[in-house]
Amino acid sequence: MDICLAAAQSPSVAGDIDANVGMHLTFIDAARKAGADLLLFPELSLCGYELPLLRDCLLAPGDARLAPIRAAAQAANMTVIVGAPVIGDDAEGGKPCIAAIGYGPDGAAWVYRKQYLHAGEDRYAQAAATGAQCRTLHGRRYAQAICADATHYRHAATAAADGAALYLAGVLISRAGYETDAGKMRQYAADFNMGVLMANHAAPSGGYDAAGRSAFWAPGGELIVQAEGPGNALVVVRNEHGWRGHSHRVNN
Repeated sequence: MDICLAAAQSPSVAGDIDANVGMHLTFIDAARKAGADLLLFPELSLCGYELPLLRDCLLAPGDARLAPIRAAAQAANMTVIVGAPVIGDDAEGGKPCIAAIGYGPDGAAWVYRKQYLHAGEDRYAQAAATGAQCRTLHGRRYAQAICADATHYRHAATAAADGAALYLAGVLISRAGYETDAGKMRQYAADFNMGVLMANHAAPSGGYDAAGRSAFWAPGGELIVQAEGPGNALVVVRNEHGWRGHSHRVNN
């Protein structure tokens, strides 16, 4: 079955959930117009990569502030995956988890928690248990990843062993780290014969100079489409007798 995926290369206002929800709605509308079946946002897209603010920005799928995103996903008949901090496994005073909240076109919601942390993140967040958590979209199994997850070969290998045909990584990658991290994602596409979609931040966040350059690598490792650099952009890739893609700017 044909499928259309999109990566939102979006900016985030530090700690301002309402402003970021508005930006997400802009990207959802752009993805709807592009015919996307799934839209992926960057790591912590709803609050920015602002580790000291995680506790103040905790969200849950049923949070009233996120109701417009859930409704927009249903109206667009689209799966939408956003980045947010959520309550960790130890809800009684424990650290939050860096996570992704997903909304399906049928109104269903779920949470994926980051399994591997970068150095220093453990001061503010806890890692979730490792293991594949694949879901299905139009007959294809897909696995989610959040930034540091995608730097661990084992994470992608576990997803592939669970039957993932697609690997969806919401990230914050700096200009300095881009070539290394993008190289790993290309390797996963080649080694595990799965499509790899990466959504990076459009602008600096948490003191990091985001590289942008959100991209998709086809099964086998071929780079199909990549945003030119930082700045608001939507990366769209479609499988119709082979993978084809494009990217375009998205206005605030």
